[in-house]
Amino acid sequence: MSDIFGLINNNPRYNSGKIFKTLCLLSESGSKEAAGFAVIRGRNINVFKTSFPANDMVKDKVFKQQILEPVIDKNQGFIAIGHSRLVTNGYEQGENNNQPVVKNGYVVIHNGIIVNHKALWKKHEQEKKISDLDSEIIPVIISGETGKGSDIGSALGTLFSEITGTANIALLSSSGNDLFLATNNGSVYYIDDLKNRFFVFASGRFILQQLIKKQKLPYQADSIRQLEPYNKLSAGLTGTSVSVTRIDEPALNSIVVNPPLGIVNLKPGPGYQTIYVNTSPEHEIREVDPRLIDFYESRKEEISRLRRCTKCILPETFPFIEFDENGVCNYCHNHKQHIARGSDELLKVTDRHRRKDGKAECLVPFSGGRDSSYVLHYVVRELGLKPIAFSYDWGMITDLARRNQARMCGKLGVEHILVSADIRRKRENIRKNVLAWLKRPSLGTVPLFMAGDKQYFYFANQLMKQNGLMLSILGENLLETTNFKSGFCGIKPHFGDKHTYSLQIADKIKLASFYGKQYFMNPAYLNSSIRDTIYAFVSYYVIKHNNLNIYDFIKWDEKTISDTLIDQYDWETDPGTRTTWRIGDGTAAFYNYIYYMIAGFTENDTFRSNQIREGDMGREKALKVTKAENQPRWDSIQWYLRTIGIDFGNAINTINAINQLYGN
Repeated sequence: MSDIFGLINNNPRYNSGKIFKTLCLLSESGSKEAAGFAVIRGRNINVFKTSFPANDMVKDKVFKQQILEPVIDKNQGFIAIGHSRLVTNGYEQGENNNQPVVKNGYVVIHNGIIVNHKALWKKHEQEKKISDLDSEIIPVIISGETGKGSDIGSALGTLFSEITGTANIALLSSSGNDLFLATNNGSVYYIDDLKNRFFVFASGRFILQQLIKKQKLPYQADSIRQLEPYNKLSAGLTGTSVSVTRIDEPALNSIVVNPPLGIVNLKPGPGYQTIYVNTSPEHEIREVDPRLIDFYESRKEEISRLRRCTKCILPETFPFIEFDENGVCNYCHNHKQHIARGSDELLKVTDRHRRKDGKAECLVPFSGGRDSSYVLHYVVRELGLKPIAFSYDWGMITDLARRNQARMCGKLGVEHILVSADIRRKRENIRKNVLAWLKRPSLGTVPLFMAGDKQYFYFANQLMKQNGLMLSILGENLLETTNFKSGFCGIKPHFGDKHTYSLQIADKIKLASFYGKQYFMNPAYLNSSIRDTIYAFVSYYVIKHNNLNIYDFIKWDEKTISDTLIDQYDWETDPGTRTTWRIGDGTAAFYNYIYYMIAGFTENDTFRSNQIREGDMGREKALKVTKAENQPRWDSIQWYLRTIGIDFGNAINTINAINQLYGN
């Protein structure tokens, strides 16, 4: 996932270098791991790619020489494309794993994930693969088609017919006189001012809005156009022609340059560190010490003897649990049956937000997990709305979740806005809090590991304002409420609360006091993550959550959801577990191991217990299902700890040595 942008300017009144630099910095909001650009200077396409973010790239001597210094040939104008990268496939330390991609006479930048790139490479085995990027397959397919006599426009049509996932592409050819753009989910916006020979594009409407404001460009918001899903665009490098057609329509014309342009790879100037901590989310399965597995099995035997509610499956170690004379717990007695308001009522609510101008009608917070993926499907296919999908990447979205995001947005043609945190800093904060927790374990402070993701509520509100949206639709499955997390902080349950964040003011104060005490007792928590943690608390418990929950209107049905996603979108599941829940969250496997080994239950037990109370699952089946779901997901735990730089064996042994709430 990345942001792409570019500029064609033949108007001497506009400062091309400053405009392009501003584009670089504005596009960094969603992608902070690497950056690069390609600029046409004289008879060459000069390519520069780095393993540091755009904010650093623009300070480099090469950027200043290539972008900020005036173009010598006044007749040529300024032509450049740029890329700001959020790492998916391929470690950013390797130069070839960063963009622009240079191959077979093409310079390509790509925002998205091509899910089936490995299968496509098998069809092109004759090509030498030079990177781990999924994006490298793009120039391979295009050059293969142009080599058969097709022009670039037709080759783009072939490309999009073969790929699965999301793709927003910009490319320059050494033998062409056009800039080409193409998209299958609409995450490309542009301004084409042919009168002033000016063309600019970016991954988001808001980026161009800010560019207009910061550079005082003479354009209004309605000057910004969206390249609709499954459309392609060719822009003449003189800035005097723009043509938009459907991907599958007849070819775009391209003027051939003779002789062809050269492609030159430039190197960073001295003084810049180019090696960063790896941010790739790719899993690597490693063997687990058999002694750890044996220890888990012995604990599982103890846990099986816990007293549990005779109606649901909550154990005696659950915070504030009480049993009546029949063994039924207070959580069952106080459960209120969820009654869906109905799809007709949902249509009445959403109909008020339909637009006739073709712009987006709602926001869909989109983690790539099971429920948010189904919501995106339902919003498009059942409600007929045009959404913007929004994801907040705080460093723990897994590669599996990202691939599923790409599958859904690519097939549904939905624009996907990704706001990226400073992932290296976020992961360092997680590392410090996990190390602090291991020094003085407390079940109440486990949520500190996940504090970094709560800002998504803030950014969702911001995106609604930026895009003029009044409707945000999410899929909050109320059966997933995990009030035991606040319970371990001493907060008694309020059985009428619908949401985990629906704490009363007195309880929020009590919760803050609990954490303050933990910080006092364990000074290791007094680290650089404090500001982020406070920000998370405010985002989760204080700011307004402006969301319409789709499951207030339609019944949550696990089989319907899973079957729809797998059958219609080839949605990917985790081979390490039978559940489709929480598989896109890199932290879940780790914290659920902690809860299970110390308290004898996980989120799965609370979820299945709620299903029992709703009449969706029998108790015996719930016991059987959770037995399988509570098996440690060793590969996911290893990935999580390796990603934040903590030794797997030491961490697991420390957890295993903690006094449990059951047994001897």
